[in-house]
Amino acid sequence: MISLLDKIFFRKNNLENISEKIKDLSNTSQLKKIFDLINSYSETSEIRLVGGCIRKILSDEEVDDIDLATNLEPGEVSEVLKNDQIEYYETGIKHGTITAIIDDKKFEITSLREDVFTDGRHAQVKFSKDWSKDASRRDFTINSIYSDREGNIFDPFNGKEDLEKGNINFIGDGDKRIKEDYLRILRYLRFFLFYSKQKHDPETIKIIKKNIQGISVLSKERLLDELKKIIKFDNLIKISKDKQTLDLLKIIFPELKYFYVFSKISSYAQNFFNETDFSFLLSTLIIDDTDNVDYFLYKYNLSKKDQIRIKNISNFYKDHRYLKVFSEKNFNKIFYYNGKQAVLDILIFYLFRTKKSHQDISNLIKLYKLKDIPLMPIKAELLMTKYRVREGKNLGIKLKLIEKEWVKNNFKISSQQLENIINN
Repeated sequence: MISLLDKIFFRKNNLENISEKIKDLSNTSQLKKIFDLINSYSETSEIRLVGGCIRKILSDEEVDDIDLATNLEPGEVSEVLKNDQIEYYETGIKHGTITAIIDDKKFEITSLREDVFTDGRHAQVKFSKDWSKDASRRDFTINSIYSDREGNIFDPFNGKEDLEKGNINFIGDGDKRIKEDYLRILRYLRFFLFYSKQKHDPETIKIIKKNIQGISVLSKERLLDELKKIIKFDNLIKISKDKQTLDLLKIIFPELKYFYVFSKISSYAQNFFNETDFSFLLSTLIIDDTDNVDYFLYKYNLSKKDQIRIKNISNFYKDHRYLKVFSEKNFNKIFYYNGKQAVLDILIFYLFRTKKSHQDISNLIKLYKLKDIPLMPIKAELLMTKYRVREGKNLGIKLKLIEKEWVKNNFKISSQQLENIINN
């Protein structure tokens, strides 16, 4: 049994460790410059780290973005940056956010705020000097933790304790918080998947269901951005086993039909989970033999690259979903014309969608990872000089036929095959 004294020392050491991590982050050259400039602007000016970066330090995660809060107004922040010739742009100046850019790194600096009016999508704010009022307008306790550059924590809603216990709690009235911005429904699900160590609070689920139609007022861009943060391999396994999360996500994104795929992933598929990303994982959730993929891509503005990747997998699935033999010969055409990524996506997709063990598919994945797309060895010059094929339309047709035969034969072609094509 751990004694009270041991607990006190453990807590002290834990706090000291967190404080050191915050100091290390604050003393990076770019961030140190921002702290120095803001804190020296006046006798009362102050800037603190806030939100995700503190949450991630407390959770021992990698800090990949840095948000700061200050008691200066946006115009004063702009003045400070401009006077020191720091590049910046007014990301959301109406809401008090200025983005500073130092050595190609971005730092969002937001003035302390109070909400004047909210409609579920947007908020009108007034600027404040009160750190407590700024904290009270944030969404969850785990996102309302601030720290100065010395690692001194300001945590008015006990977010650190909630994070340690795995509780995802709205600040104040959950119904009010959601009505201020309906995206908080998805943010709740994301934080629950990442940090919760408890079951859903029934009252929270009740409030979410009551407000879930409010999602319809949000832009597709905001919904897609939040979905990208949710769709991670580990999260999909959790979702497949959590009926309440699953039901809510199906209401918000009805095109995501196949979460069950992740309820029992084959060992062969698990071997490749580190190579999955958003567009691939999305494909496993939306691809079937209906127009579900087309509808999702029409509804949400995915990048051209992501659209092409998903369509490549979908087209193969529709044409070959009953294919029983996976061989190198069957995939060389896709490899040559669509690239290595397309072949790997299709093969890994099949491993995810089947509960059977497929050593042959795993072997093909390993093969194509090491394989380079070959260059077609037969050129126009050879046909013109050796085989007397005249330059023009016929030459192009012959080259295309030769290329097709070469691909079909595992990137090989004999002299006899070549002559047969040329002489026909």
